[in-house]
Amino acid sequence: MSRRGLAAVASVLDQAASSATNILVLVLAARLSSASAFADFSMVYVTFSVLLGLNMAYVGQSLVLEKGEGLGAACRSAAGFTGAASAAAGVLLAVVGLALPGATGRAFLALGLVLPLVLLQDGLRYCFSALRAPERALAADALRLVCVVAALALQPEGASAGRLVLAWGLSALPALGLGLWLLRPYVRGSRADLRPYLRRGHLGQRFVVEFAVGNGSSQLAVLGLGVFATPLAVGALRGATTLFGPLNVLFNSANAFGPPVLGRLAGKRATVRATVALGLVLAAVGAGWATTLYLLPDRLGRELLGDTWASASALLPATGAQYAVMGLGTCALLTLRVLAPKATLSLQVVFSLLSVGLLLGGYAVWGVAGAAWALAAGSAIKALAAWLRVARLDPAAPQPDEPRRAAAPAA
Repeated sequence: MSRRGLAAVASVLDQAASSATNILVLVLAARLSSASAFADFSMVYVTFSVLLGLNMAYVGQSLVLEKGEGLGAACRSAAGFTGAASAAAGVLLAVVGLALPGATGRAFLALGLVLPLVLLQDGLRYCFSALRAPERALAADALRLVCVVAALALQPEGASAGRLVLAWGLSALPALGLGLWLLRPYVRGSRADLRPYLRRGHLGQRFVVEFAVGNGSSQLAVLGLGVFATPLAVGALRGATTLFGPLNVLFNSANAFGPPVLGRLAGKRATVRATVALGLVLAAVGAGWATTLYLLPDRLGRELLGDTWASASALLPATGAQYAVMGLGTCALLTLRVLAPKATLSLQVVFSLLSVGLLLGGYAVWGVAGAAWALAAGSAIKALAAWLRVARLDPAAPQPDEPRRAAAPAA
């Protein structure tokens, strides 16, 4: 296998390891906790997921577009900014945790204490991606997976959400140390410069907008259910989506490796044929996975999610439908990313906000089940709109300009 092929395999395995970590964290937390404690843990983990996505968009996605001899300095700067920003966010979360009463407050306080560790450890993946060394990211993330599973497995049954958050966060230390050691040869002698991240017009600002309306808005809406409705709703929705974690690996891999492959195809027609086929495959896989989970015996379901299985299993038809149409939507947006990159932002803004409105309205009218079906409806409408936008592209027109890359020469 060529070096490029090995790098692609390492990248897929690294994404799988990262996704498996998120899945197993939630599964183990659900098994160890009561339904109410898992609801508190889920609210904290949703908050972490939003912050993780913001860091990925602002720092990670702009970093992987860097080229040239300044990659070492760019990686050191990215790591430095991630550490400083996550420390500031951790202080704010700790203050929020002190202000909130009971177990929920202690869980947010714990997140504030460990946030710099977990965000910096995850952020190193983008450094290795920019440096074309995914095997180093895989080594660190594989160690992270082993450590977090061991740390949570050692916790007693009935552990509080705050204790579980601390165990999850502190278990990132070995992987963080390994990642920094593996990064050291690339950044030795370079200086960090955080000023570009603070300037107006930084490329990450555009990516943050896309994340905020595409992913962060729905995460915040789910979190809002826990604040204004009941934390148990968050636990049920989070438990159901946790079971579909393997599909997130497929979607993320399609987004990571799709553009370079599709960019080699000749014109719109060939690109659309490829993405339609991929979308149908992902939709079929999503439907098949949902069917498998729905037919899972309750005994096995409780082994996976503990007390949360009872509420989460009732949402599997809706969540399965959502993931099936998400496969089609992912490929529609992937098509636009290749053929008309500037078309994706408006779609993300309009239809992601629509999904949030549907989520909150569905919960208000039909409870948690209504919220889950509303999310599925929002994903379906967004996928349909994206494919209609693809259909309106002129097949004879040249491809629009791609998002601006760093001006440094190619390595």
